Amino acid sequence: MTYVVRRTAPGEWRELRALRLEALRDAPAAFGVTHADAAALPDEDWRQQAELNATSATSAMFVAATVDGHWVGMTGCAPLPDVPGTSCLHGVYVAPAHRGGQAGLAARLVDAGIRWTRDNTDASWLTLGVHEDNQRALAFYRRIGFTATGKIVPYRLDPAKKLHILGLENFRPAAAR
Repeated sequence: MTYVVRRTAPGEWRELRALRLEALRDAPAAFGVTHADAAALPDEDWRQQAELNATSATSAMFVAATVDGHWVGMTGCAPLPDVPGTSCLHGVYVAPAHRGGQAGLAARLVDAGIRWTRDNTDASWLTLGVHEDNQRALAFYRRIGFTATGKIVPYRLDPAKKLHILGLENFRPAAAR
């Protein structure tokens, strides 16, 4: 199957909402919000989020879509306000029927976020958080160049669980971290 990976457009809030809710149903521990909380958001919140994802100079959302336009994957990138010089990849998701195989959608989505962050921000460090129980994701991120930063933080939805913070090796090789 052929896929297109691209930045979202301002009016695509319905598609964003549908894919995000699908992701939260499929992998509830992989994200920092519950399905119920996200489903309860008013349409205006989704509209604003879609607009920001498509037009911000410091953050972006990318989707993987089939040639007929059906969204099957996503990732976002945004600065971490409390950690100057650091951007974060977030919301990485690929629908189960589109995982693995030759397309490498997860890697293509993450690469889009990495390239956009490198080309459009002055962040010197790129990180992401992975739930301690998500060994598949940890292995994937390590395979594509992310390494442990040594930072482990409580998982927002269950502080008894932990998020491992990984950083991208050589994101900006000449930059100080």
